[in-house]
Amino acid sequence: MTAPQAFGQPDNPDNADIAGLSEAQLEAPAEPGGGPLAPDEISRSRNMKRVAHLDKSGPFANGDSVYSDIAFTDNHAIVGNYLGFTIYNVRNPRSPKIVSQVLCPGAQNDVTVSGDLLFLSTDSSRSNNTCNNVAQSATIKDSWEGIKIFDISDKRAPKYVAAVETDCGSHTHTLVPGKNKKDVYLYVSSYSPNATFPDCQPPHDKISIVKVPVRNPAAASVIKAPVLFPDGGDPGAPGRSATSGCHDITVYPKLDLAAGACMGDGVLFDISNPEAPRELSRQADDVNFAFWHSATFNNDGTKVVFTDELGGGGAATCNAEIGPNRGANGIYDIVGRGDKRKLVFRSYYKIPRFQTSTENCVAHNGSLIPIKGKDIMVQSWYQGGVSVWDFTNSAKPKEIGFFEYGPMANGASGGTWSSYYYNGYIYSSEIQRGFDVIDFRDPRAFPAKFVRFDELNVQTQQHYRSW
Repeated sequence: MTAPQAFGQPDNPDNADIAGLSEAQLEAPAEPGGGPLAPDEISRSRNMKRVAHLDKSGPFANGDSVYSDIAFTDNHAIVGNYLGFTIYNVRNPRSPKIVSQVLCPGAQNDVTVSGDLLFLSTDSSRSNNTCNNVAQSATIKDSWEGIKIFDISDKRAPKYVAAVETDCGSHTHTLVPGKNKKDVYLYVSSYSPNATFPDCQPPHDKISIVKVPVRNPAAASVIKAPVLFPDGGDPGAPGRSATSGCHDITVYPKLDLAAGACMGDGVLFDISNPEAPRELSRQADDVNFAFWHSATFNNDGTKVVFTDELGGGGAATCNAEIGPNRGANGIYDIVGRGDKRKLVFRSYYKIPRFQTSTENCVAHNGSLIPIKGKDIMVQSWYQGGVSVWDFTNSAKPKEIGFFEYGPMANGASGGTWSSYYYNGYIYSSEIQRGFDVIDFRDPRAFPAKFVRFDELNVQTQQHYRSW
């Protein structure tokens, strides 16, 4: 594994337009308007400025290439999409360059990276385990879903190395560094079993653990498939998902903790033995959460933010009718010690800006901004845009910056899938528009400009220090 971080000098862009502004002024819209935004029109707070944009291009220029998750390594951003992945050079964040594009169909193609290895999730049934495949029904035994592995030592020409099939495919996966530094583990999350699918049988209350020998990745294999919910988990109800596996898991290796967003349940795990995650605390939200989607620890490991993907990311839920507590984040404190640690609910956070009836909008993927002593997060909300919000007081979260486009033309779905902070800038994978780089120019975030990560997989949280 690469070193988790180093310290460097921050960029010094021209911030004359925000010099001397109060916090309230920084958070206010840069160009107050009257009425809905036009398609592709930008609305932002004064402290959020888009500094670069690249449209989807090449084999991914069409609407089928839905941009998905992002991983970072050595000043490169790797953006997955339903048709493959793109490697961008972001050494100069204001002028990102495409290094390579790999055509490899298999939704969602979420990505992680470890050294020279890239891991890709496939959660759509395919005709084979290569990149030369077509869709094939999951009712056919020979169909394939799971993890693909690439060698990216030459980022101009990634090489396919191997594939590992997993039950129900790999909707998302989480990289867990091995304590011996010779192996990495992948916690593979998947769900929606069906009795007609030979490789995805109910009840599927489990994850798959893939072990990858770093020096021999072709030998990667599923070593265990632990049942996380021997009691079946939350049975669900109208408007609320039942648990049948997990959607996403975030690990914090330094603290031997993991937080699982598992459809009907939010779970805190002990992962001191990465091959045997052990439940510490489980929470359900029968009132407001429809689908536990993802999780983020604060830097101290004393809080977890869980997201609710109400409507599956395709519905307009950021409006007065749905209200502030559904399709939102739930903020939980971790109280107690050792095996007595528990998740305790504190509050909800949802963007305060209503969206139109055509804009799919709900809480989605985000990351911490590395600021010592503060809990500040950047997060995607599909067509609700990019939100920067402070949950230092977990009972009173507050938005402190935003960036968003107007609605997609003709009422189409779109928006930002993931928004992550990496080495001084926010990077956003816009589902249909492409790749955005945003500068969060705010004195409260200035210390984060000094933090440098050699490698960043957001669902594998690293402890940071900051000035």
